[in-house]
Amino acid sequence: MTGPDRPRTSIALCTYNGSAYLPTQWQSLLDQQLRPDEIVISDDLSTDDTPDLLRKLAAEAPFSVRILNNTTRLGSNKNFERALSACTGDLIFLCDQDDSWLPEKISTMTQYMDQHPDVQVAFCDAWVTNEHLQGRQQRFWEVVRFDKRAQERAKNGEMMEIILDGNRMMGCATVVRRLFLSTALPVPADIPGYIYDGWLALVAALSNQLQFIDKPLQLYRTHVQQQVGVREQEAQPVVRLQDRFARRRAGKLAPLREKEALFTRIDQLLSKRIKTETSGTTMLHRRLAHFRMRSHLPKNRLKRIGPVFKSIFKGNYHRYADASANWMAPYLAILGDLLE
Repeated sequence: MTGPDRPRTSIALCTYNGSAYLPTQWQSLLDQQLRPDEIVISDDLSTDDTPDLLRKLAAEAPFSVRILNNTTRLGSNKNFERALSACTGDLIFLCDQDDSWLPEKISTMTQYMDQHPDVQVAFCDAWVTNEHLQGRQQRFWEVVRFDKRAQERAKNGEMMEIILDGNRMMGCATVVRRLFLSTALPVPADIPGYIYDGWLALVAALSNQLQFIDKPLQLYRTHVQQQVGVREQEAQPVVRLQDRFARRRAGKLAPLREKEALFTRIDQLLSKRIKTETSGTTMLHRRLAHFRMRSHLPKNRLKRIGPVFKSIFKGNYHRYADASANWMAPYLAILGDLLE
């Protein structure tokens, strides 16, 4: 989209020892159908020739480039926070140093945000490739289980439920409105299981202001130097039916109490940013209440019947079953809560 009324766009690019991959990513930014109005780069004390390369690229760029040099190493969370805070565009695209954007990425996402003014944060899909950006055999959403069922739930207002199951939004595939940052920043230092992009997703989803664009608009490079990357999830130990009555009760309760602690912490952090009750708050509190109930069931099995059946009738055992589990998972959880 073009014209004087289009939103100004910024790119928040974070770098650290990225000289091997940065030129390819930079070229993809130059090749955008809609070029950014500015790029803000925060370099986290690179020890290779990344700083020299950045100065060279900035001097030749056809748009405004500002380079922020950290005096101490911040890490990815605070480095992105610094870059985002320095951007002046209406829309800000988060950018990693080692991917490659398809030419239509900025124009497609800018048009979407212009047409959906109530959306504060949006994310696209990506093609997962090898270290050389070769191969487009898998889409990133397939890896993080943002499948068609999850997408339908998101469209129906359940994005918060999905993000609480685990972040589906990749930072480098994200665009945010600058005004949203006044609520989302600073990024908390202690969000169990989430980093900066997951935090942005949680804050936006809390008020149902997070949406997705069902198009792969970049190539996602996988290599050994990635901080997060696409990795196979470790297989969880299988708990057989007979094992449920042989293991110690503390072993059963441990993962439930971990989830209770996680959702309690998320609730504490989010309540400091958004004071009003929202649809996302309701979803978070319902989930927290379910895991709090499960992790504090009395030893007396007869006294468990009431709270367990109450949660059954609310549909919570099915709602919070792991998306990768089979159809028996909710029933085994019920059986375990009643009898173990």
